[in-house]
Parts: sequence; C-alpha cells; structure tokens
Amino acid sequence: MRVPVQKQLIWWGVALALLLIVMWLLGQAILPFILGAGVAYLLDPVADRLERAGLSRIMAVVLITFVAMLLFVAVILLIVPVLLRQATALINTAPDMIEQARAFVSARFPELLPEGGTIGTALTDLGAAMGDQLTNVAQTLLNSFGGMISAVALLVIVPVVAFYLLLDWDRMVAQIDRLLPREHAPVLRDLSRQIDHALSGFVRGQGLVILILGTWYSLALMLVGLPFGFFIGIMAAVLSFIPYVGVLIGGATAIGVALFSFWGEPVWIGAVIAIFALGQIVEGNYLQPKIVGGHVGLHPVWLLLALSVFGSLFGFVGMVAAVPLAAALGVLARFGIERYRESAFYTGQSTPSDPGPPVLVELVPRGTLEGQLREAHLQADIGRVKAGVAPQPNDRPRTPS
Repeated sequence: MRVPVQKQLIWWGVALALLLIVMWLLGQAILPFILGAGVAYLLDPVADRLERAGLSRIMAVVLITFVAMLLFVAVILLIVPVLLRQATALINTAPDMIEQARAFVSARFPELLPEGGTIGTALTDLGAAMGDQLTNVAQTLLNSFGGMISAVALLVIVPVVAFYLLLDWDRMVAQIDRLLPREHAPVLRDLSRQIDHALSGFVRGQGLVILILGTWYSLALMLVGLPFGFFIGIMAAVLSFIPYVGVLIGGATAIGVALFSFWGEPVWIGAVIAIFALGQIVEGNYLQPKIVGGHVGLHPVWLLLALSVFGSLFGFVGMVAAVPLAAALGVLARFGIERYRESAFYTGQSTPSDPGPPVLVELVPRGTLEGQLREAHLQADIGRVKAGVAPQPNDRPRTPS
C-alpha cells in the first residue's frame, strides 16, 4: 500500500529536525568530520581523473593526499605568518592614517570639518579607539578560532577523515543511492545532481577565481612596494565572492595606504588604482563568465543570509555547513516553485484524478464462450441425472444469439 504524502512529509521533517539537533548539540565534535567530508568532496573529481589516467583508486588518493599536505604545510609556514604580521601592522597603523586624513581635510577644506564639529570629533575618537579596539577584536577572533579548531583536529583528524572518505567516496555514494526510497529515487537523484552542480560551480569555480585574483593582487601590490600589499591583495580576493565588495573594500584600503605611503608620488598611486581596475576587468569579462558562468551558482545575498543564519544558530560549524546547505535549499526552493506552478493552487484548475485500476480484457477465438456454455449445460444435466432429477429445458443456460 502506498504511503500517504502527508506521512512522508512528517518523516522527512523529523529527519531534518534530528539533523539540526545533532549539529547543535555535537557541533564542535563533528566539525573535523564535516571539514574532512568537504575536502573529500572537493578532491573526488581529481581522484576520478587520475583513475581514468590509469592509476588505481588508492594510488590516486595517496598522491592527492601527499600533494595536499605539502601545500597545506607551505601555506602554514610561508603565507599565514606574513598575513598575520601584515594584518597586525595594518591595524596598528590605521589610527595614524585616519588622523593624517583628518588633518589633511581640515587643512585643505576647513569648512567640511570645522573645529569641534561632529564629524571631526567622531574621526578623532575613531582614530584614538581603533588602536585598542581593533587589536582586541583581532586577538579575540584569533583566540576563538583557535578554540574552535584545535591543532589535533586540523592536523590529524581532518586529513584522516578526508583520506578514507575519498578512498570510499564512489562506494559510499552508491550505497546511499541504494537506500533512497524507491518511489522518489529518480526525483532525489535529479535534485542531488542539481545540488552538486550548484555547489561545485560555486566552491570549485569561485575558489579558482579567488586563487587567481589573490595571486594577482598580492604579487602586483608587493611589486609596486605598497606596505601591507600581500594582506590587502588576499583580503580583496577572498571578498570577491560578493560582487564588487572585494574590489571596493580592497581597493579603498589599498588606495588609502598608497596615499599615506606614496604621497607626492602620483605614479605609484596610479599604479595601485590600475592594479585593481585591471583585476576587476579580467574578473568581470573572463574569470566569472568562463569559470563560474557555466554553473548554477549561489546568489551573494542568499549566501550571506545562509552564513549569518547558520552561523548564529550553530556557530562555526554552521558557517562551514552554510554553503552546501544554501545550495541544497536553493535547489529545493526552485523545485518547490516548479511544483507550485503546476499545482491547482497556481493554475486555478483542479488536477485530474488518478485513473482507476486497469481492467483486464482477454481476447479469445470466436465460439469459445458458446463451447464453455455447452460444457456447463452438459455438466449440469449429468449432475441432475445423478441426483435423480429430470433435466428441465428452461434450466439450460442460453447461448448468446
């Protein structure tokens, strides 16, 4: 017997509620496993390609793990210390930059910032407070991040989980497919493909865009001699997943630092502006259309909402899971909208009822029914004779005319 739709919805709702409760209760404990699963998901296409090239699955996974560990160690030893050092120096220098900007505007345009005015006082207070507050905020973020992801989880659990999941990824996907409800398996497979398309299009595509932009911005700004150029370039690239935000924040910071450092040298200030202008042109006309444009990506507003909501509900675990959950919810929302447009509530017309059970019609040669009636008549006469009852003509079954 077919399970009613209402009962199926209740079961799926209970399963979703249990998943959210588990994320809320065991967030920090399952964080390394979520990160490991994410790494395995991102690297599975590379393993498949190496398999097609002739390597066995285990050799492909070992090679990928070795290269990934080398890159990770290089980033930790070479890039992260530079980023932290330049970020701290920029935070400490920011009050002096704001004060110099205020003094310059007050000297050139005194009517904009009158002595004792609200804007001038606010800028002065901001510059005085930034040195202490930004340092405290940065230290708090670093401490909380270190508390959320321990060194053991980052260096041991995540690689081990990623290795074993990557090794068994195809078998695991096949096993999950066998567990799907048979009635809804085709729809669930199609939704899974759409979610994978959206998620891979954003994560892999946008990650490649961020890598290219980060390399360009950081190296170019360092070549022109901009202080904190490496950190500013990486920051602008990371924020580029939100259209125009990365170039605006990174460009404004870079130009502000260039004005502070290269005052009186307009050539270098113009070079900083040209670096961001060229990066924006290449990103908008080549990188985004060629790399991300072929995928159904995630709208930046939807992604920010997901990061905010899941981050506030589940902490750092929610922020890690926000991107795949946003992709899944986006696909499910589009699926629901399609079903809504096909429903009677949208069209105003009742949907046709399900057809009744089919009637089996058997085709037989002509005269079959007449022969069966004669046989029945003969058996009836024999039965009456045995019972001692004379057969009656009216009792005989009639043959069709």
